[in-house]
Amino acid sequence: MRLTKELKQYVADPPPFIPRVHVDEKNMLEWHLLMQGPFGTPFEGGWYVAKIKFPEQYPFKPPDLYMCTPNGRFATGQKLCMSMSSFHPETWNPAWNVAKVALGMLSFLLEDEMTAGAIRTSDAEKRSLAAASVEWNKTHGGFKRMFPELDGGLDAIAEAKPPDAAGAATEADADRNEKEKADARDAEAPPTGALRGLGLDG
Repeated sequence: MRLTKELKQYVADPPPFIPRVHVDEKNMLEWHLLMQGPFGTPFEGGWYVAKIKFPEQYPFKPPDLYMCTPNGRFATGQKLCMSMSSFHPETWNPAWNVAKVALGMLSFLLEDEMTAGAIRTSDAEKRSLAAASVEWNKTHGGFKRMFPELDGGLDAIAEAKPPDAAGAATEADADRNEKEKADARDAEAPPTGALRGLGLDG
């Protein structure tokens, strides 16, 4: 069976930022993936469980794709509309494998296109969900059993953060903090007309 071969390949060489897969040997048609939020995005620091359900006719028909962990980009438990999903059999390529589909899901997570299964939230909401994701996964859906790394072992499987990404993230945080401070000052400052009326406009 092709999925058995693909599972061995995936475990031996997982794609970046999707280091773990869980498959119940009694049901090879349903896979769960553990995804790491990419650096420099609102998902950084988050760990997300995704689900792929394959049809009996795979690889000649595309799978159903789901996101299980709250993330702010996709609704949980709903089929996702992607060119690699069952929504679009006309664009499916039987040469694609599970690793490519997984990377496609991760890439689509970082976009903002609205389609079936997508939701719209602020970056702040996404960061908040990312921060809460590990604890959520540990208490829902049996994911802690599927991925024991959720309980203190994520550092061992995480992608290493490159120095330039760390610097970029620090600069982005600094810029965001400065903007928030400026917005706060603007909100606290009285209108120019009020200062002029008080004789404090210089």
